[in-house]
Amino acid sequence: MPNTRIHLLSTGELSPTLIREATAKGVVIDAISFIQTEPVAQPGLEELLGRPLVAVFTSKNAVRALGDKGGEWWKIYCIGDMAGQRFGEDAIAGTAPSATGLAEEIMRTHEGREIYFFCGDKRRDELPALLKKVGFTVHEITVYRTIATPHSLTGKFDAIAFFSPSSVDSYFSSNEPEAGIPMFAIGETTAEAIRGRCANPVIVGPRPDKEQLIRLMIEYFEHE
Repeated sequence: MPNTRIHLLSTGELSPTLIREATAKGVVIDAISFIQTEPVAQPGLEELLGRPLVAVFTSKNAVRALGDKGGEWWKIYCIGDMAGQRFGEDAIAGTAPSATGLAEEIMRTHEGREIYFFCGDKRRDELPALLKKVGFTVHEITVYRTIATPHSLTGKFDAIAFFSPSSVDSYFSSNEPEAGIPMFAIGETTAEAIRGRCANPVIVGPRPDKEQLIRLMIEYFEHE
């Protein structure tokens, strides 16, 4: 692959190490954040962190917003392995690659009918709606706020990476991608948001990991 033949867009920030790794392979990456997040203080959160419950996460931002203390007696359902490092692998009761799949896993394996869904202010409806439909009590705890930071871009890109449905909405609010270029999604929920906006091909990462998704993009063009 000739140097700098490929020009990619990441709609979220990337580590300088990963950008250098791409450059060494002849790939230029513009890493432009299309959203920002900030924690939201929740009365009663400290009490929840100190007692047993079943917690559900569909966003790594929600895991981060809780900090690193408490939750030792929680059982966790999450997308991919986003919560394993924070709570320990033994705490993980079930995982799935998408919010819909996670709801189905909870219905299949959780004997109780009550869960605590830790989420952002722009959370999608799939998981709570499915669980409520079959009689679950879903306590929604908003622990972070998402702020759109759209940018109008003029350059052409060979592929675009998205890391959340909110980043999809922010990007498409000010841009229209070139027809046919591949879109890379960190998970099925993000992929569904892309498909709702355009007909471009969508490639979903094998697990919700930002760096792995970028490496998948690079490998895609290495093998062209």
